[in-house]
Amino acid sequence: MNKKKKKRKLKWKRIIIALLAIVIFIILLVMLFRNGLSVFEKEVDRYLASDTNRVTLYTYLEDKLNSTDEEVYRGIMVKAFLSKKITYEDNEYVKIKYNNKDYYVKEDNLVDKKDNIALEDNVYVRTACSILESIDDPKILSLAKKGEKLEVVSYDSVDDKGIVNTYQVKQGDITGYVYGKYLVYNEEEAKANYNASVNDPIHSSIKNTYGGGEAINLDFYPVEKPSFENNKMPEAVYALYLNVTVLDNVDSYIEFAKDTEINAFVVDITDNAAIGYPAKIMEQYSKTSYNHATNTYDEYKEAITKLKEAGFYVIGRITVFKDDYYIADHPEDAISSKSTGKPYYHTGAYWPSAYDRDVWYYKVALAKEAAQEFGFNEINFDYVRFPDRLQSVEKSLDMKNTYNEDKAAAIQRFLTYAKDELHKINVYLSADVFGEATNGSYTTAYGQYWPAISNVVDVISGMPYPDHFSKGYYGIAKPWNNPYDLMFNWASEAYKRQQETTSPAVVRTWIQAYDVLSYVDANGIDYNAAELEKEITGLYNANITGGYVTWNSASNLSKFKLQKQAFQIDYLKRYNDENN
Repeated sequence: MNKKKKKRKLKWKRIIIALLAIVIFIILLVMLFRNGLSVFEKEVDRYLASDTNRVTLYTYLEDKLNSTDEEVYRGIMVKAFLSKKITYEDNEYVKIKYNNKDYYVKEDNLVDKKDNIALEDNVYVRTACSILESIDDPKILSLAKKGEKLEVVSYDSVDDKGIVNTYQVKQGDITGYVYGKYLVYNEEEAKANYNASVNDPIHSSIKNTYGGGEAINLDFYPVEKPSFENNKMPEAVYALYLNVTVLDNVDSYIEFAKDTEINAFVVDITDNAAIGYPAKIMEQYSKTSYNHATNTYDEYKEAITKLKEAGFYVIGRITVFKDDYYIADHPEDAISSKSTGKPYYHTGAYWPSAYDRDVWYYKVALAKEAAQEFGFNEINFDYVRFPDRLQSVEKSLDMKNTYNEDKAAAIQRFLTYAKDELHKINVYLSADVFGEATNGSYTTAYGQYWPAISNVVDVISGMPYPDHFSKGYYGIAKPWNNPYDLMFNWASEAYKRQQETTSPAVVRTWIQAYDVLSYVDANGIDYNAAELEKEITGLYNANITGGYVTWNSASNLSKFKLQKQAFQIDYLKRYNDENN
């Protein structure tokens, strides 16, 4: 009896094992049909790699390899079947699975670590840019010129479109860092101008009458205009200007502004020899500036904090290439006389050369320090140019043009460098330009070419003060006594220039908030509320809608009170109401 029971149990065990085997076999068959034998293949995770940002996928049918339209970005993880290789036209290809489909890629396009996905040995410069000593402390080692070939040493990271953030590169004996967004993978693309069929005819027609540079050589590749999540720029900025001497009375300006549409203040960090506070970077690079600060650090911080806490958008202003104190400390960086070797004194000041990269570094480091210390939403660069009225003596001067650059190119490249550094800390960049920069026929003698500057900065701020225009300008007998006509005509030109660039900045305009100067016209008008309203209305009627900043060098509160009615108008709302 016991033997029979044992035999029956053994029989059922064999039946169960057989049934399990059948079930497993059926599951394997299903997987085979669904996955094309992949259950027998060794499946491993790999990353798509390339010497460009894209990888080409192939299909293999009837003993023929065909490229697909589906190019994917490097860095994507795929399933690779390393045992399933084919040789086709002397290249090895590996089967992969991507998006649940089978493809083949070149064996070299697969790596086992994401850190190794960028395979390029060389890159080419599409947009002239600075080679930096360090990303964290971006001192400038050299200029990488358009079309130049650079050897890749390493790279840091790759974005979701396969673009390298920063390369370490070699340029001759120099090893430094360059942002990947300015580089491409072949020389032909690097040397080409952006959208050349459209842009080249526009900029090649611009004359270099006064030595400002060739517009056709400037860069018009699109530049991203960010909107920082924790730092929103108002759609229209209505701003009062405050110099460094009035900050002890900031409460009065806040009280005044709250009864108007004013939503912002432009506050000097430096205005040549007027120094807002003793910056740390000044102590290192311009001790004379540090020693001449008008306010203490705490006084300056208290004023800016009050503006911020009152809800205003606050912009820090820096005069860049006009700086007596910096030149007192660094005469080697000045525009200098060839005959004496000493800094050249011009129009009442000494001028650091806009070609000099040490000056670039100092000014941008100052901007970053101020933004981080005090919470500025935006940095405004004024005197971002070479000296004007220099043509008659320029041949006798050493301009310190190390890289043999055009003036307009140097200014655009400086602003590109500054923009990159400020955007890292979520701060916007604005640049001031002379009213003349809206002309559509030549590059200015001091290197300000509107379309080139507008293309790279976040905000471009023209300075078309009516009493700066000569008699008959725009056909207006006395422009300074006709603020609406002057501004409407100027803004119409600015609007045209905005159409001639690829990624135009916001246009926010400095307006004349002081009376016509007596040396211009003893019979010139006062600029009070009616005149300011005419200026601003002229801008908006010409579709220049980014707002305004008042230029009154004294930041005279009594004068602002006479102009108050003009500040109580929401010009953008009125413009939208009239045009919708």
